[in-house]
Amino acid sequence: MTASGFVSQFLQVTIALALAPLLMGWVNQCRAWLQNKSAPSLLLPYRTIRKLFLKDAVVASNASPLFRLMPYIVFGAMCCAAAIVPSLATDLPFAYAADAIALVGLFALARVFIALAAMDIGTSFGTMGARREMFVGFLAEPALLMVFFTASLISGSTSLPTIVDTLAHRELAIYPSLALAGVAFTMVSLAENARIPVDNPATHLELTMIHEAMVLEYAGPDLALVEWASAVKEVLYLTLLVDLFMPVGIAISAAPVAVLVAIVAWGAKVFVLAITVTVVESTNAKLRLFRVPELVSISLGLGFLALAIRFL
Repeated sequence: MTASGFVSQFLQVTIALALAPLLMGWVNQCRAWLQNKSAPSLLLPYRTIRKLFLKDAVVASNASPLFRLMPYIVFGAMCCAAAIVPSLATDLPFAYAADAIALVGLFALARVFIALAAMDIGTSFGTMGARREMFVGFLAEPALLMVFFTASLISGSTSLPTIVDTLAHRELAIYPSLALAGVAFTMVSLAENARIPVDNPATHLELTMIHEAMVLEYAGPDLALVEWASAVKEVLYLTLLVDLFMPVGIAISAAPVAVLVAIVAWGAKVFVLAITVTVVESTNAKLRLFRVPELVSISLGLGFLALAIRFL
């Protein structure tokens, strides 16, 4: 563990936290352009988070400490996940303390606490959203594990730096299993980040909303942390998509020039993927709620198929 490794580790987490709202602003702008609407400011998510931090938090009188602690636990889990997922370099001291399975566990931890907090004060919307969220996660988490297991069979390790390093510097080869895993991961990413066709982050209709139903009772700094954590989670999923299927450009050391090139490469790929997300959202309608499990089940089936092909 070198000093430069800790510098790159700190830089990676800082960039993930700082640029997450910017990515959300870019997604909102692209969606507006594709829908022929007037685009909001690119910095609007920063202003929204700042405004929420300046407001007072309104908490229900019957809320337990779990409800009050949930935003901090979820935000902390996303910060830990940002330290595990390699975005700029594979020489990350903290990343070796946890592997891909632990990363899935962090995402699951955040989901469980959001669901518990949503049910804590007994509102119908919160309970309904929690049930829907846990059902989607029940199918999405195994699919995500299958994707990681497929990549780990290629690299021989479940450590994310080792997986990324192997995929980035392997000999030119075609992996059908990795192609199926990429499709499965894309579908899981849409489901986990509450994007169309699984969920619509811009709606407040009780018949369709999943994520928004769980955070309706939050306000002020608590809501700011929840929204910020959601933005960081989407950045992490796009980074994982880059790491596993487009790892070219990631640095193998913390050399300044290599890290600078990695920042430019990571930023370009993530922002291009954000455009792809908006195209998918603008060209597809939201699925009926009872069709969502079918979509997520397909991703689970593709993940199992990718793993089986890799074994064969």
